[in-house]
Amino acid sequence: MARPRSIDREKLLDAAEGIMHRQGAAALTIDALARACGITKGGVQYTLGTKDDIIDALFARWNRDYEAKFAAIAGADADPLQRLRAHVAATRQADDLSMTKAASLMAGLMQTPEHLGSTQGWYRDRLAGLDAGTPEGRRARLAFLACEGAFLLHFLRFMPLEDAEWDAVFRDIGGLLEDGGA
Repeated sequence: MARPRSIDREKLLDAAEGIMHRQGAAALTIDALARACGITKGGVQYTLGTKDDIIDALFARWNRDYEAKFAAIAGADADPLQRLRAHVAATRQADDLSMTKAASLMAGLMQTPEHLGSTQGWYRDRLAGLDAGTPEGRRARLAFLACEGAFLLHFLRFMPLEDAEWDAVFRDIGGLLEDGGA
């Protein structure tokens, strides 16, 4: 009796990312993923579940990598300002491939608004506990929004930045997070 072929979950997720990146989230279907990987639709469903489960798995994979980098920078028991500093630093240091994948996933969400809830919660969590009633809190909020704006503009290729310009932008953003920042 032949041993059943094993389906590599990570390769399926890589293929799903590729479909979303090239064609958008609407093109990511169980059938399209099965064709791209040369397996049956049942194999995709057995390994990953529904399309919603696939998108959730893609975000979980990206977020796991990001959170590891974030935690290494923020450290244990970081206060809200330290968390924002860590977020800015993690974004500044991110490699192009992982950030392009994240931006592609985010762009795909615009086609499937039912998936926006977890991302909206993630963004709100980044600002949780920040006192926007203080000048320091307002600067930190502004730094966070500038960081995300730079991320989206760059990695969605609306305004690609050369490395030197990327670093300069993040030095400016970092200045907002320093005591007495402009």
